[in-house]
Amino acid sequence: MGLGARWTRFRKSAHPGSRGELRMGLGMASNVIHYHNVINLQDRDHLRNNGSPLVTGGEHVKIVDIRTHILVDPDYQIGATSSAQDDFIVEIVTDEGVTGIGEVDLNPWIARACVEAPGTHTMGRGLRELLIGQDPLHIDDLWNRLYIGSAMNGRRGAGIHALGALDMALWDLKGKILGQPVYALLGGISQPEVHPYASLQPDVSSFEAYRDSMVQWAQEAQSLGFRAAKVECTLDGPYRHMGLHESMTRATEVLAAVRDSVGSDFTLMVDVQYAFANAQDCLAVIRDWVDFNLFFIETPLPSDDLPGYATLSASQTIPIAAGEWLATRYEFLDLMDQGRVSVVQPDLGRVGGLSEARRVAQLAADRQCRVVPHVWKTGISVAASHHFATATPNCVYIEFLPRNLCTSALRRELVQEEPSIHEGHLGLPQGPGLGVTLDRSALQHFEAFAARIH
Repeated sequence: MGLGARWTRFRKSAHPGSRGELRMGLGMASNVIHYHNVINLQDRDHLRNNGSPLVTGGEHVKIVDIRTHILVDPDYQIGATSSAQDDFIVEIVTDEGVTGIGEVDLNPWIARACVEAPGTHTMGRGLRELLIGQDPLHIDDLWNRLYIGSAMNGRRGAGIHALGALDMALWDLKGKILGQPVYALLGGISQPEVHPYASLQPDVSSFEAYRDSMVQWAQEAQSLGFRAAKVECTLDGPYRHMGLHESMTRATEVLAAVRDSVGSDFTLMVDVQYAFANAQDCLAVIRDWVDFNLFFIETPLPSDDLPGYATLSASQTIPIAAGEWLATRYEFLDLMDQGRVSVVQPDLGRVGGLSEARRVAQLAADRQCRVVPHVWKTGISVAASHHFATATPNCVYIEFLPRNLCTSALRRELVQEEPSIHEGHLGLPQGPGLGVTLDRSALQHFEAFAARIH
């Protein structure tokens, strides 16, 4: 079934009581989403085969420690428009010895400060101190505790991003304790096949080499089984890649070359990474892109230019996607209701974790918007988005930075597991928890280098 048909099926089935319906309360007192998405018998058999609970008995499990890790790839390049070169990892440890793992796409030194800084009053407590001694199974209560307890210092931005790493680790931890994959805890299987797209960004500094490398990488992604890819085309603007400095009109040349190389049946997207200063400059360029049959154009404008996003959505036909930098459902409400985008892209760490991403997905479903989560870190975030998409009916793609097409050793080496692609899709993710294992020698290597540079 094609994606257009799958999206139509989702829209038609989202009536009260249907398998596709997701419900939530927006008030702080009612953050639990009630999924009318039951697990069938086949799904239950899969859960049984994924593992047994790691903790048994009547005692409550308690969080006793939170370990933080700052990681940097020794080959990082300050001129690269890529945050895959560093990472912030959290491990939440219980008194039973079970550990949950999470990460976030945020400057790791800032993230550590957000987690470890002690509080001095009731309105700005530290995230670590708010979790120590708590039962990790009550994730919705813990999300509220962290959000409210740190609100004076957090509420948006880095504080929420760091909270998101902890929330991701809590879901991994809960799955391990209960012996279930995270998608089962998120409501069960909404789609047994998840469609990944390859994010492509060659590290070259001339336009010709960039264009030719992009074509080669797109062909390689196709040969690896991908049926969709995104061209990271940042030739100009505040975040231009590797010193590239070309008119954005030349992006048309790149897209034409890639489209010619992969054919018309291959799904193509483009990310211009905030390249345009305003909607009119953007429209002057992207009107030439209609013939490329793009699935979306990502982040063409600064995040806060909501009127500009609304203008783009109303003035041309290519779907506009955004949201990778946003924190909490409240910023996504503004993006959808004021910016009028049709594709939302929560980063599962930065948005506030899997818990908040679920709420964003529900708000998007209410507005007939598609969800395509941003993923630009390691296999931890890949696994989290895989579980999220499995349980989220309006998640039509997940971003996938494949090892074979990534220049970051950190992305390639930190996590042992990698989902495999079969006929353009990923099967059910494994568990318990997120189903990922840290390579401890790689962790120590990247952590030691980070300690040397700061």
